[in-house]
Amino acid sequence: MRLRRGRSRGLAAPVAVLFALIGAPVADAASPRSAPAPRLHARAWILVAPESGVVLAAHSPNRRLPIASTTKLMTALLALEREPLQAQLAAVPYHPLPAESVLGLQPGERLTVADLLRAVLLPSANDAATTLARRIAGSAPAFVAAMNARAQQLGLAHTHYATPVGLDVSGNYSSAADLAALARRLLRNRFFAHTVALPRIELRSGARPRTVANRNTLVGRVPWVVGVKTGHTNQAGYVLVGAARREGVRMVSAVLGDPSEQARDQDTLALLAYGLDRYHRAVVVRRGQTLARARLRYRSGQSVALLAGAGRTAEVGPGERPTLALREVPRSVNGPLAAGARVGTAVISVRGRPVAEVPVVTARPVSKATLSERLGDYFARPVTILLACGLVGCSLLLVLMRRRMTRHHQVAAGEDEREPIASRRDA
Repeated sequence: MRLRRGRSRGLAAPVAVLFALIGAPVADAASPRSAPAPRLHARAWILVAPESGVVLAAHSPNRRLPIASTTKLMTALLALEREPLQAQLAAVPYHPLPAESVLGLQPGERLTVADLLRAVLLPSANDAATTLARRIAGSAPAFVAAMNARAQQLGLAHTHYATPVGLDVSGNYSSAADLAALARRLLRNRFFAHTVALPRIELRSGARPRTVANRNTLVGRVPWVVGVKTGHTNQAGYVLVGAARREGVRMVSAVLGDPSEQARDQDTLALLAYGLDRYHRAVVVRRGQTLARARLRYRSGQSVALLAGAGRTAEVGPGERPTLALREVPRSVNGPLAAGARVGTAVISVRGRPVAEVPVVTARPVSKATLSERLGDYFARPVTILLACGLVGCSLLLVLMRRRMTRHHQVAAGEDEREPIASRRDA
């Protein structure tokens, strides 16, 4: 791992330390960079390392395709951002088609936002999604407008929504890359990440308890699969946004337009396993590791070690070498500072993408410089010495000039005195 200088108030001089665990790229023999990505059935697909956002493999990742019920990922994001989980909402009337997935809500039945989201994310209940949409935005069209606005804010350039549930409606589409980006964002939310990793759960709000199962049957069947959302319509085919976690390494995938549920699951497992087999989590910096030294202001020759305030790891793939860059770390400090006082930040990056931050802290207390130390430092500065020498020189010059002027006046006065005496003699 490399320690880089970054923009700062004046970076503290980095200590020449080799981070043994990440000192060199991962050997290609162990994880061959040239290993081909798996062959898939899907019309478009992508595999992303969610920590860094690095795309490990993809096919037509920006192709705009119908996405079926994975539309509900944006429905869930807006609900999470706009409503507290414990709030209760009254179910709205919903008239499903025979093939639709619904929870069977009765109009006016009150459920928590948390339970409505569970129903949206696990059995993909359209009546629950419609209730969220209409109660949050006032109407389904208003909610769809909010979905599109949020997609634009997130930079999902190949996404457009026409429904909050994902039925085959003209103008409702996304791409593998956009779905993976949306899933990465959602997985940062603890409630969402916990929910999509459940095989089933009981909903306890509403008129009666309901047990709902996750349509993503890989969850619970494959230990390292932890989400995210399935979808299927005639136009979209079979769609699955997947997520995996194994030995600290996470992966996010998206497959669109698979011909069958079996192909969808096979494609998803092949992609996720491909990523997990090539990445591992490694220590980048340890808590208490010296990262730099800062000079103590007004105290010549004294400094304080600056340490990593926490340990951090990173997902590392073939040929990757994490870097550690100091940000806003001063070259010099003055107290009072306690031991462990934060003075800056170290940013860990993989392939130039920031993945984590570490506080940079002082190794020991730093006292405030005393008046004598400040004066001593001031008078020890070269500029101060030069200025003092200049003042002394000017003073000596003034003294010499005054002496010279005094002698001149004395001589002139003596000549004036001799002139009257000579005049009297002549008289």
